[in-house]
Amino acid sequence: MTQTHDDGRVAVYLDFDNIVMSWYDRVHGRNSYNRDRARIAENPTEPEIAEKLAAATVDVGAIIDFAASYGTLVLTRAYADWSSPVNAIYRRQLVARAVDLVQLFPAAAYAKNGADIRLAVDTVEDMFRLPDLTHVAIVAGDSDYVPLAQRCKRLGRYVIGVGVAGSTAKSLAAACDAFEPYDTLPGVPELPKAQKQEQKRREQPKSEEPAEEKAEEKPDDKPEQKPTRRRRAQKPAESPAPAEAPEPAHDDTVIAFDQAPPEDLHAVATNLLERALRVGQDKGDDQGFRYASAVKQHIRRMDPSFSEKALGYRSFNDFLTSRDTLAEVQEDGHERLVRLKQ
Repeated sequence: MTQTHDDGRVAVYLDFDNIVMSWYDRVHGRNSYNRDRARIAENPTEPEIAEKLAAATVDVGAIIDFAASYGTLVLTRAYADWSSPVNAIYRRQLVARAVDLVQLFPAAAYAKNGADIRLAVDTVEDMFRLPDLTHVAIVAGDSDYVPLAQRCKRLGRYVIGVGVAGSTAKSLAAACDAFEPYDTLPGVPELPKAQKQEQKRREQPKSEEPAEEKAEEKPDDKPEQKPTRRRRAQKPAESPAPAEAPEPAHDDTVIAFDQAPPEDLHAVATNLLERALRVGQDKGDDQGFRYASAVKQHIRRMDPSFSEKALGYRSFNDFLTSRDTLAEVQEDGHERLVRLKQ
């Protein structure tokens, strides 16, 4: 059984604006971010915009956990304008995962490709500064990063690409040693559900139009003045509704972004185990089994605070046994093998 990349040293570089915009377009439709850009910049807490942003939230932890499957994370950097309210939403996620936030000032004529250039310069510098760096993970979808990926490979590094399906240049995926769509990472919610919800929202206004037409067709037998009076009477009655609606929606948005419920440590540990087993399926033997020690090492990379003893178990094997509905365990001499239960 092989344990590929277990001794690797990994550096992760995230073009944060790129991945956020691409995932927003993936969830809500092509060019959705460009259409909503002005409203997002003006007031991201507007109920409709806040709901869209919440539906298209990027799971930074899923990206970092995937990168950790290749080895020890030496550094993780995210490049964006962190003064922007949209990016500030991710502050809790990023700080919790010890991500180094690199500030890029708002784009202007002199800084059109600020993230691309800064990320590329830092990557090349880090490769010379850290000669023991074995893996470079580039989280972006822009074809501008193709020369960077090629240079990393020429310098002997294993290049991992992560990008949103449909928004990543094929040339970038081809330039990497391994490429994984963000959509398929363990922990990322299935996209069809989000798309169905968005389609329902888009269809609601259309379904209301025929009802209004029917209401106008009914009073054909009556004098023309009566329907006109009804329309005028309905307008003042309907106008206050949009003014009152934003208040509860705004409160919900604040709770979703700023108030995190207390964590269930056992649920968190189960989620870590599932992610480690899913990500490591291709790194096991033909049947998907991996050494339990390798799985624990992967979990510790994802969350250094993990401890089976803190959960009340004497050993990691006892922890695996308690998750028998999730993990399948086999004995191999003095070693234990584990895989995701089929």
